[in-house]
Amino acid sequence: MLEAFRLECGALTDAVSGLSEAGWELPTRCTPWTVRELLGHVWVVIDWLPGMLDSPAPGEAEISAAEYYRPDDRFSSQTNDARIALARDRAAQSADGAAFAEGFTETWQRVDRLCRVQPVGRTVRTRHGDAMLLSEFLLTRIVEVAVHGLDLADALGREPWLTSSAGDAVTELLLGAEQTAAVRTLGWSQPHFLRKATGREPLDEEEAAQIEQLSIRWLALG
Repeated sequence: MLEAFRLECGALTDAVSGLSEAGWELPTRCTPWTVRELLGHVWVVIDWLPGMLDSPAPGEAEISAAEYYRPDDRFSSQTNDARIALARDRAAQSADGAAFAEGFTETWQRVDRLCRVQPVGRTVRTRHGDAMLLSEFLLTRIVEVAVHGLDLADALGREPWLTSSAGDAVTELLLGAEQTAAVRTLGWSQPHFLRKATGREPLDEEEAAQIEQLSIRWLALG
């Protein structure tokens, strides 16, 4: 899981390195965020990890990555307002795009280093109070980097840079291991599937019929 996290973060760093100042201010589908603010959000959600790793590990994991996305107060309008504000605060820390991208890179690389020295079975407690395996929480961070990477690519008018390892991890989370093989028979690319599965693009009639025929059901994120 950590390798998928590292590769996807590295791809995102490469994508925003050298971005023009005008590019940073482009709107995204994740309103009201600009490209800079959306990357600020991804930066914030990765930056929770050092504090989590500094805190005592809970005795045992109680929540899986799939259960992490249960629709409770974490998806309330109040929590969402706080999420928006945190991203905007992070985006405001540097007026220079290159410095902003460098700060994001330093953060995920630090998280990568910290996670690599953790013992197998390490547990963490999230800011929502969930006790989780570190590996399961890392999967939720891969979701953030991968799916918002699609949002950023679309905002910038670029081809997606989604890595296969992150795409595989998110697909299996959304479908479960048993259905992952079924969706491959559709012949969809990973970016296409993830846009559809996360509601970023609606299913057309033919696609909806294909999904129904294969009895594919995916996890709702929130």
